Parts: sequence; structure tokens; C-alpha cells
Amino acid sequence: MARDNSPKERQQKQLERKQGRRASYDRILIVSEGSKTEPNYFREIRAAFRLHTANVEVQPSELGTAPIQVVQYAQALFEDGDRHKNIQRRAFEKVYAVFDRDDHDSYHEALTLAASLDGKLRNDAKQPVAFQAIASVPSFELWLLLHFEDIQAPLHRDEVMRRLKLHIPGYDKGAGNAFAITGAHLSVATLRAERLSARFTAHTDPEPFTAIVELVKLLTTLRG
Repeated sequence: MARDNSPKERQQKQLERKQGRRASYDRILIVSEGSKTEPNYFREIRAAFRLHTANVEVQPSELGTAPIQVVQYAQALFEDGDRHKNIQRRAFEKVYAVFDRDDHDSYHEALTLAASLDGKLRNDAKQPVAFQAIASVPSFELWLLLHFEDIQAPLHRDEVMRRLKLHIPGYDKGAGNAFAITGAHLSVATLRAERLSARFTAHTDPEPFTAIVELVKLLTTLRG
């Protein structure tokens, strides 16, 4: 009998194999503002902790880089899936939208939208889905800088980058290996970020804050 080698058939088989490899822990969708820096970082963690790609999906926003667009794309990708990326509809227990404060006009609107979606969406098992904004003030690089410095006061994103390059010469947006370079200092960065979270929130900008720590703690303990 002739085999069906149509693109649709091959795509369906790839999806079935991906589903078959899924582990027992939660399925997580991460959508980021950045197209390289954040996806590379989270994919590094996924590889380092041997998490199944079927359980941890990392995608940059395709609607745009404004915070509201990141949240909207995360919602759309969860609800509609993407057959070209082999992502099924509503196939996650947790959805995270990762974005920076920077100077974005839609920052607070994005926080509000994400909060309104938390627990309101249902997945393919008809269970409520956790939907969370993972915001950084002023930027994702604050999280990396906390691996080397204890930041307690507001910093402009340019100053964050300047200081970070003192510790990671040649660092730039889109750089790879950020987790490998900073991982030895993860525990101290976690403590510093948690101390900031005890004083500030995503809503208290320009005070320094990053929720990246929450997502990193989840990913690094996901397998128990």
C-alpha cells in the first residue's frame, strides 16, 4: 500500500510523536517580547534540565513587541494553536507572557489583560489555565545583572546594559549562552530578585522588579 507522504499527513504524525513524548508534569507555554534573547534563555534552561519540548513551548510574539501584543499573542496561540509549529489548541496548563517595562505605552494595559485571563481560560482537559504576565522593570537584563550585582534602586535600561557588559563582555540583545554564563550565580540572583519582589511589584515602576525569577524557579524544579 502506498504511504501518504502529504505535508498534512507528515505534520499530523509529527504532532502525534510530540504528544507521545509529553511528560507527566504541566504543559507550559512561554511567549516573549524578544525574538532571541528571552527565547534563547528559556530554551537553554529547557535543555539543561532535560525538559520535554512537548511540555515547555517557547515562542516569540508574532503580533509585535508591545506588551499588549505579547499578551494577545499568548492568548491567541493558546486558544487557536498553530499547526505550522505543531502546537495544539488549548494544550497547556500554564501560559506566560514575558515582556519589559521599557517605555512601552501598553505596559499597564498588558498587566491588566493578563490578570483578567488568569483562571478564565480552559484547556483541552477543561481545566482552568494559569495565565501570568512575567514583567521586568526596566528590562529582562535586570534579571541577568542580579546574578552579579544587588540592585535596589531604579536603573534605566541603558544603565542596566552598561553594567551587565562589565560582567559579560560582548553581551548584546539576542546573545546566546546567557544561562550557561550566569548559571553559577543563579541562587544569589534568585535571592536578590525575591528581595525586590518583597518591596516592589510589576506595578511600582520605575522601581526595579523582575518576575523572571518565578518562571526560572518553575522551570528548574518542574521535574521534581
